[in-house]
Amino acid sequence: MAEHDLGTDAPTTVNVPDKPALEGLEDIHSKRWREQGTYAFNPDTVREQVYSIDTPPPTASGSLHVGHMFSYTQTDVLARYQRMRGRNVFYPMGWDDNGLPTERRVQNYYGVRCGPAVPYDAYYRPPAKPAKNQRDFDVVSRRNFIELCEELASEDEKVFENLFTTLGLSVAWNLTYRTIDDASRAVSQRAFLATLAAGDAYLAEAPTLWDVTFRTAVAQAELEDRELPGAYYRYGFNTPAGEKVYIETTRPELLPACVALVAHPDDERYQPLFGTKVTSPL
Repeated sequence: MAEHDLGTDAPTTVNVPDKPALEGLEDIHSKRWREQGTYAFNPDTVREQVYSIDTPPPTASGSLHVGHMFSYTQTDVLARYQRMRGRNVFYPMGWDDNGLPTERRVQNYYGVRCGPAVPYDAYYRPPAKPAKNQRDFDVVSRRNFIELCEELASEDEKVFENLFTTLGLSVAWNLTYRTIDDASRAVSQRAFLATLAAGDAYLAEAPTLWDVTFRTAVAQAELEDRELPGAYYRYGFNTPAGEKVYIETTRPELLPACVALVAHPDDERYQPLFGTKVTSPL
């Protein structure tokens, strides 16, 4: 405790802690930055003043690791640098909560799965303890399932936002969006209709990746590679002379899609077959 004479009749008392501490500073400054709009984007601007940053929204998967957080370091450095240059920085943050990862998380978290033919239950609540086996999951209506997706995604995103804020990222939180919200869906639908009108969207029969659990097509990005024991399969294709030419494969399920056999031009074993046709074992 120290006393200072500031020229008044009564001394002023100032409490000085024995040891400086950092506890609580994050909450104090984060709250102040948000209230003062320190990182907010000013929509009253001209295009030349705007520095826009595209931030692909992270998936609302329920957990973030240090790699997720540090992957925004370079972006944040650029945002801060451009602000110091006087630019109006457009730096939003969104959450990707629309798709199979969200559905899978909701299934496992609540122990439910969607049954489109099941009627809606306005009073439904998921089991307190979800079943471990999907065969024992509650089957709920599509509307009930969507409501659970909204509920869990909202809770996950609060945790995500708190982590990003604690890290001190200079995100414009007034621009937060969700890929499942009405605005994002409307934008996506308008974009698709414009693509359709331009003739760039089409319907065709083609091979695709299929998820047998969700009974839907999936993107390559949704897959997780795992090493499993495998085997070679030997198939004989019939030549016009009645002989067989053999191929070996680890992917027998692709045999129906085989439309040609290819060999190196210098491979003497297949020289007589070049330019001829063979018949698939199927």
